[in-house]
Formats: sequence, structure tokens, C-alpha cells
Amino acid sequence: MVEAVAQAREEQRGAAPSQGWGWLYVVGGVLGIVLSGIIMVEKMKLAEDPTYTTTCDLSSVVSCGNVMRSIQAAAFGIPNPIIGLVGFGMVALIGAAVAAGGRFAGWFWFGAQAGMTFAVLFVHWLFFQAVYVIGALCPYCMGVWALSIVLFVYVTAFNLRTYGGSGAAWVHGLDRWKGAISLLWIAAIGVAIVVRFWSYF
Repeated sequence: MVEAVAQAREEQRGAAPSQGWGWLYVVGGVLGIVLSGIIMVEKMKLAEDPTYTTTCDLSSVVSCGNVMRSIQAAAFGIPNPIIGLVGFGMVALIGAAVAAGGRFAGWFWFGAQAGMTFAVLFVHWLFFQAVYVIGALCPYCMGVWALSIVLFVYVTAFNLRTYGGSGAAWVHGLDRWKGAISLLWIAAIGVAIVVRFWSYF
């Protein structure tokens, strides 16, 4: 009975990951803002001067300009980096709140999960478009892809552990190995890129 009451009170207070998780989200959010800001500035310079050479136009493959000039660079009718600036700003705020000891109700974490799920699906669409359709890579964009994957894995591991049945072995495994899973996921994308552009190396 006492345990049930304590659990009910804990649920009322809300849930939160560790403080380290919060700082990861702060750092990830800030890095995402910086990368999105750089992409936005470069895109504005291209809009002002179509002959402008971006800071990462290094070859026919590593060519931010080709990516930024594509229609995929404004997938929803607005420049993609605007979405990144807003989204990563929210990520940084969530991280700061958690690092400061904040706890949130389940609906809040459902919203965070929905946002990061959208982000990771969107960056995979962008990955496919850049690699297999446009045929060019933007290092700044690739940084955003990697950050989105890591942030998605970490919030998913937390939500599954907290709300999806922490007793399941696979949930425990995901939570324990979330860092390695993130790195393997990113590495798989790296391998796909190397295979696609092998003839250019």
C-alpha cells in the first residue's frame, strides 16, 4: 500500500531523465542551432548572389551549394534551417529544464518523442535526397543528421523505460546501449555514403 502511494505521488510529480541526459540535450541543441544558423547564413548568401561559393564547396561531391540550391532545401515551403533553428532551440530548452531538475508529465514526453520522431524521419528523407537524388553532400547538414539520431535514440530509450515497460529485456538493452546504438546508426549512414560515392574517392 505504501509503495503504491509513493508510486502515485511520483507519477504526479512527473518524470525526468538524468541530469547528464539533460546536458546532452543542451549541448546537442546548441550544436544544432549553430549548424542550422550556418546553413541559414550560407543559404541567404546564395539567394543574394547565385555565384557565391559556400564555405564547404570542396568538390563535386562535398558541395553545400548544390544541396542548398535544390528544391529539397525548402521541403515545406520554408528553408529547412528555419525548422532546425526552432527545433534545436526547443531541444536545448528541454535539456536545460532537465539539467535544472525539472520533471514533466507523460504528455510532455509524448510531445518530445513526437518531435524527435519527426526530426529523425525528416533527416533520413534529406539523407536519401542528398545522397541518391541530388548527388552531393553538405557537411553541416550531415552534422544535423547525426545530432537528430542521437537525440532521438536517447529520448526513445527514456520514454520506453519510463512508460513502455521497464521490465522488458530489450528495453533495458536499448537504454543500456543507447550510445553504441546511436554510433552504429550513424556509422551505417556513413557506410551508405561511402558506397554511393566510392568512385569519387
